[in-house]
Amino acid sequence: MIARAIPFVVVLALSTGVATTAAPVPGIVHRVTIDANPTRALNTYDPLRALGAGLDAQNAGAVKQIYTPANVKEMTSSGMGEVTYRLYTELSVQDWHWNPKGSWSQSGNEGYWIGASAPSSPPVTDSYGYRLPHRGDTNDNGNNDDYGRLDDGDPSTYWKSNPYLDTRFTGEPNTVHPQWVIVDLASKKGIDAARITWSNPYATSYQIQYWTGPDAIYSPAQGKWVTFPSGSVANGKGGIVTLRLASLPRNVRYVRVLLTASSNTCDSHGSADPRDCVGYAIAELGLGTLSGNTFTDRMRHVANNSQTTTYTSSTDPWHQASNRVTDEEQAGLDVVYTSGVTRKLPAIVPVSLLYGTPDDAAAELRYLEARGYPITYVEMGEEPDGQFIVPEDYGTLYLQWAAALHAVDPNLKLGGPVFQGTTSDVQTWRDAGGNASWLQRFIAYLSAHGRLSDLAFMSFEWYPFSPCTNGFPENALLQQPSLASSIIKTWRKDGLPSGTPMLITEANWSANTTEHFQDIAGALWYADAAAAFLTSGASGLYLYQYEPDPLFNYSGCKTGWGSWGMWNATNHYTIKQPTSEYFAAQLVTQEWSQAADSAHVLYPAASDITLKGKAIVAPYAVQRPDGQWSVLLVNKDPSNAYRVGVVFQNGSKAEYFTSPVAQFTFGPAQYVWHPNGKNGSGHPDGPYATSSQPGGASAVYALPAASVTVLRAAISPSQRSATRRGKLERP
Repeated sequence: MIARAIPFVVVLALSTGVATTAAPVPGIVHRVTIDANPTRALNTYDPLRALGAGLDAQNAGAVKQIYTPANVKEMTSSGMGEVTYRLYTELSVQDWHWNPKGSWSQSGNEGYWIGASAPSSPPVTDSYGYRLPHRGDTNDNGNNDDYGRLDDGDPSTYWKSNPYLDTRFTGEPNTVHPQWVIVDLASKKGIDAARITWSNPYATSYQIQYWTGPDAIYSPAQGKWVTFPSGSVANGKGGIVTLRLASLPRNVRYVRVLLTASSNTCDSHGSADPRDCVGYAIAELGLGTLSGNTFTDRMRHVANNSQTTTYTSSTDPWHQASNRVTDEEQAGLDVVYTSGVTRKLPAIVPVSLLYGTPDDAAAELRYLEARGYPITYVEMGEEPDGQFIVPEDYGTLYLQWAAALHAVDPNLKLGGPVFQGTTSDVQTWRDAGGNASWLQRFIAYLSAHGRLSDLAFMSFEWYPFSPCTNGFPENALLQQPSLASSIIKTWRKDGLPSGTPMLITEANWSANTTEHFQDIAGALWYADAAAAFLTSGASGLYLYQYEPDPLFNYSGCKTGWGSWGMWNATNHYTIKQPTSEYFAAQLVTQEWSQAADSAHVLYPAASDITLKGKAIVAPYAVQRPDGQWSVLLVNKDPSNAYRVGVVFQNGSKAEYFTSPVAQFTFGPAQYVWHPNGKNGSGHPDGPYATSSQPGGASAVYALPAASVTVLRAAISPSQRSATRRGKLERP
């Protein structure tokens, strides 16, 4: 697996201690109540479309080892339906060559890339990322193996902003989309001067500002940018400029150069392409103090990511053939669609947006449609919040790409923003009206341009917990349903129109590996998360990830040895055994849900087994298209089993499961993970247990400690006749 850097995610800080639970009183039967009134239905879902998994980048050479018939057969046996293709290149500040065949905008194999879209193009087996020579960010959320050109010590290199954010392409004044660079000095330092070595095009109007809050990057709503007393420049010139910003040094950590007007002079690539003549370019940036004519620089200028950390608003996607990444690859789109992993279902596909071009995105969709590959949704880039793109900039790129894609096919369903894993509203620097909500402002931007209809769905990722949790993590598990419900409400409160589908297109316990992915907690988490999100109104949740990888400790913590997803695999990516999330996926997709491309209806369910005001046995009820009712019960208590009765309440009428009741159980009797670094393994290793018992008002069902249980049967004939049938209408 690729050596991923720790992404910027918002995780919930929870106690790692074991929660104290009172042992069940012998003979006591707890109650699970289902509100079966048809008018109380919460949501509908189609398991083949709503419960899927994600595909992502791998080490170079891994694709052929992963997509073998044996592996694919094992993967699809999990019951996962629709796949979503993740775009790791966006996290790495790279352009994605979805097709290795294509054309450059300039001679010499350089410029802006467009993949070959002709049906006669050879099938794509592998695809690659390309580093960007005009990058300005020191770090990234991918492999973090490149650096920024703002302070690399080489005046022949330069950062350049994305030309598609210039007025030539946005149709709006550049003041609406100011570009910027930010310097993080790591600690507060006295700053009264700046030295800018401009490249072309340079800024003719700009401001140099400092941050008043605690953290300009990770707490953007808790402060403001203030222009240095002498930090405003109008009628700026190119070359090397040294500016005194204040009469006395200001003690600051974060400094921003805000760029609002361009010289429109062409960069080092010539004048033939207008994209080379718009935006802003800086070769070197220094911050420090000025004594007489002596400038003392407080920044570290080196050609690696130990340089003083810089962030940029955008990056020009210009690059060369020699910039290809050689140590990682992504499965070619033809491999994905022809290997069997999609189960012939439509897939969610991405387009490169932050570091690509609209013409290349259009070529990709033209290619897929020419080959007859079905598509449900198109995700527009990935994790703009992780790249610190402001919503208005993402919004204008979104609309430019949407126009190009809808010119290919006006029926394509586009969406985003694909927020990185977060449990709360995504914040950005406050606008003139004081609004810091990223999604609110993105929606407002689309609305102001009369283009909100171009947002066919909203997507985000979900990695709610820390990987470094010792012991059984029931304190975290207790939070999952309320966290899911809260974030869904947050997006609606931000103005997401009613009826717009919400998709969790990446989800797992944590953004970095942990043994919880493989131990029994992973099964409890997946079953609880999938059911909680669907019950709360989401339209789909996609487990990250589908492909097998060997165990690895990316998080560096004691409990960090694990693998994303459902497998324990060899170093050659052959599946050795399924792990706990696999069995939970089978229960959710094939036992709780019916393995059918049809509508399932979710109803409210409640349990009287609680801890700290939250259900330690979480119930979820669904009425399946075959007429049966199915109840998923997640017992998060690691120490205690419970005995429960189940009642279906329809107004004043109480009904019960009729005989026989099928019971499916997965717990420590069926599976135990034995951590042993890279050699960890499961034994016993499933399958889940299947049994049957009588139903009725007096029926009692046993829920083992730390287990997932599904109960399924008919109830009374009068209630069964109210079942809602038919194909689910996809938005």
